[in-house]
Amino acid sequence: MSEGLPTRIMMTTDSIGGVWTYALDLARWFGRLGIEVVFVNMGRSCTKAQSREAWSIPTLSLIELPLKLEWMDDPWQDVDRAGEQLLELEHMQRPDLVHLNGYAHGALPFVAPKLVVAHSCVFSWWQAVQGGPAPARYEAYRSRVAEGLRAADAVVCVSQFMQQALVRHYDFEGKSQVMHNGCDSSLFVPDTKEDLVFSAGRFWDAAKNLSVLNACAPSVVWPVVAAGDDTRPPGAAGELVVEPNHLRMLGRLSRADTAAWLGRAAIFALPARYEPFGLSVLEAALSGCALVLGDIPSLRELWDGAALFVDPEDKKAWHQPSTV
Repeated sequence: MSEGLPTRIMMTTDSIGGVWTYALDLARWFGRLGIEVVFVNMGRSCTKAQSREAWSIPTLSLIELPLKLEWMDDPWQDVDRAGEQLLELEHMQRPDLVHLNGYAHGALPFVAPKLVVAHSCVFSWWQAVQGGPAPARYEAYRSRVAEGLRAADAVVCVSQFMQQALVRHYDFEGKSQVMHNGCDSSLFVPDTKEDLVFSAGRFWDAAKNLSVLNACAPSVVWPVVAAGDDTRPPGAAGELVVEPNHLRMLGRLSRADTAAWLGRAAIFALPARYEPFGLSVLEAALSGCALVLGDIPSLRELWDGAALFVDPEDKKAWHQPSTV
């Protein structure tokens, strides 16, 4: 290391949700500083488009480790196997820092310092989406998350909401720092705006609550278009909660295609029940979209004064958000 900066970082990521975008933008920025990044991708293999994105960054290398993530069903055999391989990879790659976008592997005896970043978690998801505590079958998850947090050299949270969730659900008493996510603003710029409502999210995740937009779409004069993955990954809890009968569903888009749609859309709507940060909202704001968001603490924290907020459970209000 020179001037206090690492020269190589080993970073865990997954290709399923926003962590991939977050990690890719970080790797791109690190590359400008001359820092090499080794991605260890877990959960499921990258798509061809994602692989191309990763390999387009000269200072980034990609290692596939398509084992279950800790929030999936019955993951612990895979999580432990992944941990063994992460320790082997650290020995081979010799990073100056291990950046973990998950919790359980924070307990591993890495030689390099361990940074754990809190993006979301099962217990805060369950409280927000199901309206109560997570069932007893997740006690192993709670224990492994708490262990990883305690063993980390540093913990970063993407919002105050997420920071408070670590204390509430895992009795985490260590120091943590809130660092809001960012993205490359050059990728998201306003275009000529059209009478178009755009949304994005995993259709199988009830936290995104896209069924509300599906119900509203027939009575909305403007087209309502949604992008996102409609295939539940093996081992992930959830089911397809939107029937594609009213929304125009685009499926999973590349970053460039998402930026093009956001550039055109006059309104970005996200009736989320749970969204600890929400990179899609940031991208929409940079693209000049008016924001209509679920009225939840995390989105209030980040976007109060810049968005219209609507109760995610009030379908009537989502038909006429201007009256709220």
